[in-house]
Amino acid sequence: MSKFSKLAPLAIVVAALALILMLGRNILDDKLPVIGGTYYKSFKSSAELEMKYSQKGPYDVKDYAMDSGDESLGEITVWYPSVSEGEKVPMIIVVNPTMITQTKYKAYFSRLASWGFAVVGNEDPQTGRGESTSVTLDAMLGLVETHPLRDIIDYDKIGIVGYSQGGSGALAAVTEYANGSNYKAIFTGSAAYPELSESMGWKYDLSKITVPYFMCAGTGQNDDAGLDKTSEEYQGASPLWALTESYEAVPGSAMKVRARASGADHGDMLLKCDGYMTAWMLYQLKGDQEAAKAFVGSDAEILTNSNWQDIEKNQ
Repeated sequence: MSKFSKLAPLAIVVAALALILMLGRNILDDKLPVIGGTYYKSFKSSAELEMKYSQKGPYDVKDYAMDSGDESLGEITVWYPSVSEGEKVPMIIVVNPTMITQTKYKAYFSRLASWGFAVVGNEDPQTGRGESTSVTLDAMLGLVETHPLRDIIDYDKIGIVGYSQGGSGALAAVTEYANGSNYKAIFTGSAAYPELSESMGWKYDLSKITVPYFMCAGTGQNDDAGLDKTSEEYQGASPLWALTESYEAVPGSAMKVRARASGADHGDMLLKCDGYMTAWMLYQLKGDQEAAKAFVGSDAEILTNSNWQDIEKNQ
């Protein structure tokens, strides 16, 4: 039996507990959201761009729910900005963390949509294989010409975001499915590292990433237990050594950034990454040059931001 097959049961338990405790909410109670409607207001940063993009954007937001026709997905919901007639916006698919469906964190989708994105979620509580995300993307690509959302989505600009198991699922959706070629940018927060993911049945291949990729994790115990790579104990969902290896495994032909949120643990990543996740998508999908300043060049804001550490980037 391999080290990773021994670790799998413990890893699943630890990851589930970390997510149950996320922001002090009980995710098993369907009546309670994981995050409140104004969750972003509690975030503080002395870095100008991070603070700006962590808050709500300039657009009013609507939402549209549709039946996926798939029992495991439930409803697919799209949060989208109110735009002028003829204006199109990029689309972002969000891949759920373990046991946290779109219903549990609606405010997250709405805040991101307020920056000018059509943000898509579903009700799958186990997303690591990427299959439900692939099905969701196909549903969005297959909207009929008369569908009310068809005219506002720019199908040439599609991004994907995922946290924890959802990070693994996002990577699988990009690298293991034919429609993964539609994505133009990816962000993951505390994605389970490759060997740990594979032991859980969530396989992905970082060598197939050809689009800009921003990967991050926290420094806390549930992301990094501080153990040597060779340890057979649970090492955390995304320890620094694994994040470094993942960064190196991604081809350098596309822009890539890795960083850790200082003092943040696994359950903090939705809040702690919001600002730079949003800036990343604005830059990659909308060409926003102000947002680009968070990442590009030797004077990139992230390099001197005390909220972040262990940073490496190739542009």
